[in-house]
Amino acid sequence: MENNLPAIPPKRYFTIGEVSELCGVKPHVLRYWEQEFAQLRPVKRRGNRRYYQRHEVLLVRRIRDLLYEQGFTISGARNRLAELGPGAIRALEDEQDLDEALALAEAAAPPLAAAGPEPDEALPSPSALLPPLPEPSDGPLTPQQLRAELLAIRALLG
Repeated sequence: MENNLPAIPPKRYFTIGEVSELCGVKPHVLRYWEQEFAQLRPVKRRGNRRYYQRHEVLLVRRIRDLLYEQGFTISGARNRLAELGPGAIRALEDEQDLDEALALAEAAAPPLAAAGPEPDEALPSPSALLPPLPEPSDGPLTPQQLRAELLAIRALLG
């Protein structure tokens, strides 16, 4: 979904310009989406300046994905977000946290040695090391399935 979008920095509030850059959407589009999506309600402060929180940045990315990548209409995206409920945003936050943790782990990992294991060493099969994952489904994952899958991946990394 957000493959080419920058990581969300660990801040509490974001201006409309920052959200625009983080989500690849122009500020006037964000202001329009505030009228169309009831879930998108940034805090307004002095002089009607908008301040978005992390969950709202993730929501904007989700809306962008539904409209631009998946081809939903605005009313279709509104209905889809209503179907998913508030748990979908928490699942997106978990996914973003996992992506950030993976990036940090990759940066901190020592380089792998060029030489492989000795030929007489027996390596366990990869499937023996992994906990069972939920069976893949044909359709999109529910927030509960996504959360279970992310937690299983987190357990592997932990």
